[in-house]
Parts: sequence; structure tokens; C-alpha cells
Amino acid sequence: MIRMTNESLPSDASEIRAAVFRLSRRMRQQRAVAEMTDGQFAVLAHLNSLGPHTLSALADREGITAPSMNRTVNGLEELGFLTRTEDPDDRRRVSIAITDAGREVVTETTRRRDEWLARVLAGLNADDRAALRRAAEVILREVERDPRLTAEQKEAQK
Repeated sequence: MIRMTNESLPSDASEIRAAVFRLSRRMRQQRAVAEMTDGQFAVLAHLNSLGPHTLSALADREGITAPSMNRTVNGLEELGFLTRTEDPDDRRRVSIAITDAGREVVTETTRRRDEWLARVLAGLNADDRAALRRAAEVILREVERDPRLTAEQKEAQK
């Protein structure tokens, strides 16, 4: 049970963190490609939402090094989920874009996650669902106010 007082703040934070972590873990299990990592899916979802990016922009967005992002991109490219295209004006610049197959993975994974969550929510009464909707609004509002997030990271979270 969550107790909202200043004294209970550390305990409340711990309980909320644990609940969000467990929810997140269960949601991540609902994926269209079983062997795809969370990092790979995040890259596909980002490219699907915001369009082509350079390797360095993707690495910055995910908070990882360019060599790590290159490994992620290589794996997705081998699976046919994204492509690399050289900039005709600057051959050093390579644009990374999602393919139709990659879009299908994002769409199917999102559908599976929505269906799973809908099944969970179906067992709740209207008051509990309303409380969860309100909690989700509050969490998103506060996360978006976090000054450590870049504008691009905030947009990608939507």
C-alpha cells in the first residue's frame, strides 16, 4: 500500500519503481520478434516515429556509444529491419531508416503490448482504471519536466 507523506517518500518511490519495473518487464515480453533486444526495438520505434537519423544521433538518443549503436544497427540491418543510405552530398554521412519489415515489427509489437495491457485492465473496475489513467498522466507529466532529458528524448517518449 502506498502512503503519500513526506516521511514515506522513499518507500513510496521504491514501491512505484518496483511496480513500473514489473509492468515494463511484462510489456517487453510481448514482442513480435522473440530474439529482438529492448535496445533494438527502441531504435526501430524511434526511427518509425521520427524518421531517418544518423548513427551518432541514434547513439545520443539512446545514451550509448557510437560503436555500441553500430552493433545494434548492424543486427537490425542483417534482419532486414533497417537500411543505411549514404548522403549524396557528403559520403561520410549515412542515414539510417526503418524498412517496411521494421515497421511491421513495431506495429505488431505495439499491438501485442496493447492487447496484453487491455486484458490486464479488463479485470479492473472503472474506479481502478480511472486511478491508473490519472497516475499515468502524473508520471508522464513529471518525466517530461525532467531537465536532464533533451527535447528529442522527450519527443521519442510520446
